Amino acid sequence: MDEAPNSSPDGPKVPVFLLKTKSSPTDAYEDLFSTPHDDFHFEPTFVPVLQHCFAQDGLKNLRDLLRGKRIGNGAGSAYGGLIFTSQRAVEAFAKVVDEGRGDNDDNDSWPHLQDVPIYSVGPATTRALRAIPQSPPLRIFGEHTGNGDVLAQYILEHYGEWYRGRANKPPLLFPVGEQRRDIIPKTLMDSTLPADRRIEVNEEVVYGAGVMDSFSKDFDKVLSRTRNGRTRWVVVFSPTGCDSMLRGLGFTLDERTSEATWGPGRRTTRIATIGPTTRDYLVKTFALEPDVCAAKPSPEGVWEAIANFQA
Repeated sequence: MDEAPNSSPDGPKVPVFLLKTKSSPTDAYEDLFSTPHDDFHFEPTFVPVLQHCFAQDGLKNLRDLLRGKRIGNGAGSAYGGLIFTSQRAVEAFAKVVDEGRGDNDDNDSWPHLQDVPIYSVGPATTRALRAIPQSPPLRIFGEHTGNGDVLAQYILEHYGEWYRGRANKPPLLFPVGEQRRDIIPKTLMDSTLPADRRIEVNEEVVYGAGVMDSFSKDFDKVLSRTRNGRTRWVVVFSPTGCDSMLRGLGFTLDERTSEATWGPGRRTTRIATIGPTTRDYLVKTFALEPDVCAAKPSPEGVWEAIANFQA
């Protein structure tokens, strides 16, 4: 393992490249990594990787459902509620709602969702949903859950009570991105559940993500600026862009298998992942085990993983 970084405020800091867009107005990763703790002194730098775009087919399907009033509590409705676990999905939903507002005679009640539950995974997603105007307001539940596992369990109980008079619960519509976890559909549609508790979930892809055109150039720039350092870290938050990241670090990717190999010499740039999904992607796709994987997908989890490695 590497020696511990210099703890003196005047000494060299260990560069930490966070492959994400900096949150606004403040970012918890910057707050934590820019403050010396327990003799560790890091210097965080954000290198954005992802650019998001709306999926037009998904937006059209969502638009048709809303215009046809197919999401409601009536027996003939296609869906009895919605699930949101991402602010990007809420942005797509808000776009459809905003574009359709002028096409309706009853604009006050558009998008006509006053009689169905809308499930949200946390405070940020809930705030975004509450900003969407409707009279009466959207009925949002689940803010307290914090993650998909807990939200799924909450939905089983809450949705079951909402439609307790029906033997078969109406399906839920789940606007999602191209890359997502499947814990909510798996939990709600678990074949071991009694038929009167099981809830069908239909995912609708409403946005996707790709690598920013400027990522390789931006990454090369920060790597060049810190190439003489003893140790530096790259924190990976998503599978997207991992191939560009590895090439930028100097790995060679096999054209047939994508296996990543390191040439002669000591590797001074360490790789940390936000959690097991990204770790497993590196292992399965590039046969590369990251140096550390955060036990918890949080600033504290990443900091602890790196600090423990450096200790």
